[in-house]
Amino acid sequence: MLSGEDRFNAWFEALEARHLSLLTFAEVRRGLQALSSLYVERRKRLVAGAALEGSGKRAAFALFYAPLHFLLVRAIARALRAAEPPPRIIADIGCGTGAAGAAWALEAGVGCRIAGVDRSGWAVEEARWNYRVLGVSGRAFRGDVARAALPGKGGGILAAFTVNELQEDARAHLLQGLLAAARGGARVLVLEPIAGRAVPWWDSWSDAFRTAGGRDDRWRVPVDPPERLRLLDRAAGLDHRELTARSLWLRP
Repeated sequence: MLSGEDRFNAWFEALEARHLSLLTFAEVRRGLQALSSLYVERRKRLVAGAALEGSGKRAAFALFYAPLHFLLVRAIARALRAAEPPPRIIADIGCGTGAAGAAWALEAGVGCRIAGVDRSGWAVEEARWNYRVLGVSGRAFRGDVARAALPGKGGGILAAFTVNELQEDARAHLLQGLLAAARGGARVLVLEPIAGRAVPWWDSWSDAFRTAGGRDDRWRVPVDPPERLRLLDRAAGLDHRELTARSLWLRP
């Protein structure tokens, strides 16, 4: 049986073969630069789905950001002991390509299933492929992120870099659903960028989580990514030797 690190490396090699068979390294680099610009300078366009417009940005998201999200969520899940005891199911809200939810599910072990939901049909197909390659038991489907079905007792809920892309009314509806699920026995993990200006709604969510007995954390996680990922990072003028995020965590 493969170790967690071997499984990650094998998955990344499969990602390389999948996406660099369709686009050149230079095309993916340009897509990564465009995607990075969206995240840093034009975040309002994310609500309209601009991050996944065009093959270059999709490939960059799948080959670059998905592995980084995997490494980040795995580190945070370990630090929070989010897989103790193992959740029976993890609802990955706004799953994207499924990497973040898969990281938590693999920490939980073979008895954990994952249910991913995303508004992007492309992302859902990519998540299904990633689940298969990583050996995660689960499914992904296209749907309304803010109104997705949430598990109760014994379940986990993940919203990684998703809540900020919702409209205000959808965000408020999701918050009430997450708090209700926690009262029913689910554990909830929300992740967003560490920069405060990127998440102006954070303080109100933090107050709600802490009032319910949860916690608000900041993370700086050093990583040693695969060589191709480091090359992409440097070629795009980026530096992801340390991954950062803020999180809200609530467990029964």
